[in-house]
Amino acid sequence: MATLKTKYLGLELKSPLIVGACSLTDEPEKLKALEDAGAGAIVFKTLFEEQIQLEELELNSELAEFSELHAEMTKIFPTMKHAGPTEHLLKLKKAKQAVSIPVIASLNAIYMDTWVEYAKQIEQTGVDALEINFYTTPKDFELEGKDIIATHLETLNKVIRAIKIPIAVKISPFYTNPLHVVSRMDKTGVEGFVMFNRMFQPDINIETEHLEQTIMLSSSHDARLSVRFTGLLYGNIAADICSASGILTGEDAIKTMLAGANAFQVVSALYQKDIKYIGTILNDISNWMDKKGYNTIDDFKGKLAKVNLKDPFAYRRAQYVEILMHSHDVLKKTKM
Repeated sequence: MATLKTKYLGLELKSPLIVGACSLTDEPEKLKALEDAGAGAIVFKTLFEEQIQLEELELNSELAEFSELHAEMTKIFPTMKHAGPTEHLLKLKKAKQAVSIPVIASLNAIYMDTWVEYAKQIEQTGVDALEINFYTTPKDFELEGKDIIATHLETLNKVIRAIKIPIAVKISPFYTNPLHVVSRMDKTGVEGFVMFNRMFQPDINIETEHLEQTIMLSSSHDARLSVRFTGLLYGNIAADICSASGILTGEDAIKTMLAGANAFQVVSALYQKDIKYIGTILNDISNWMDKKGYNTIDDFKGKLAKVNLKDPFAYRRAQYVEILMHSHDVLKKTKM
């Protein structure tokens, strides 16, 4: 019978399914349910420095609202200070104590000093690893891509020197050449890469004529981007690869591992179904492995990576040309 054990970031996982950072991973009761359902690891809900700053501004604004009500009243509220990341860190510590599977923290900071300081505080909670979220939303016309990459590399190097727990980098696919960026980051000694961040995009309500923020859950088609770059990177970097975004079924997960992923992250599928759906995904993987005669994930991991294929056009645009040349056949299969 197939075993689903795997290694990721030097950690022993009972299964390759990792529950990605989301609202399901910030409560001890839910964490235990995720573990019981078969999750190999959990990424705790992300600590966003931007959110902490916003909350602090809101608190200061509320405290100051009536502070000069009349000449004899300089204050009506006691002096208070925002707790910063303290509440998040306490929750993170409780999460680690609630389950026996690895708990991975997730961090997105703004300033170099806070990247390092928050990483140190996170390590002290006892978590097993840290996932760093790197992404940059274009808003400055003068900022060049090379400057963004340089900042990310400097941040990564400083965080690696500051803490001892394993570090994974969750990156955006929007670098000019993600392969080059990953290759440079790999040389810093980072233990893993998560492919990819899925950033929410603004929508426009044409009735109210306002911008809106809406949640768009991923679909299986979204996994193809991760599969492409996983297949290109496998065998060319020292770090582990974790696929993310668009993995909703056992079939989606198998594809990412055939391309070279050590593990994969699931979020949308659990919102669409429920926590117990983890068992369905893992059973589908196990059944497929039994049918194919694979005993372990290592038996097929990377089998269809670029480095293991003789086809010189694998994972390249020539595949698109081939599809165009045989479009009628492709459409027939789609309709069947």
